[in-house]
Amino acid sequence: MDITTAREKPGDWWEVEALYDTCFAPGRTALSSYRLRDGVDPIEQLCIVARDGAGQIAGAIRNWPVRVGDAQVILLGPVAVHPTHQGEGIAALLIWRCLEVAAKGGWPRIMLVGDAPYYGRFGFEKLEGVTMPPPTNPDRVLGIALRKGGWDGVTGDVVRAHD
Repeated sequence: MDITTAREKPGDWWEVEALYDTCFAPGRTALSSYRLRDGVDPIEQLCIVARDGAGQIAGAIRNWPVRVGDAQVILLGPVAVHPTHQGEGIAALLIWRCLEVAAKGGWPRIMLVGDAPYYGRFGFEKLEGVTMPPPTNPDRVLGIALRKGGWDGVTGDVVRAHD
């Protein structure tokens, strides 16, 4: 697999947006997770693109800061892989890279909304006492501690980082 990853640059923005439009329903921005992102800049060092050997975008991941109670938390996603590259392990590559960069950057915890069987292989588990805005299924609210005790005592509603 001839794939390279790098931090997303400002010039990549439209290409990443086009990838998200390709991979997700046109109404993706109506999801509750997008209300948490409105007016909040993503975490720059945790926005990563994957490119194939021809330099074409093969996948991308972005992450936003949110709060749960008084705690700062990373909200992982969206992560997307271009249809021509699906099944090549690019999403996993992006997620592992994101976890590595976040841990090295001192972040104690990451959460997401997703399928436990898929994200469990990265160490994500169902979060008890952490509530995403409706209509999110509570069984899909998952988290991982990037350091020992990273989620200890962190409970409450997930809100925008700047509210």
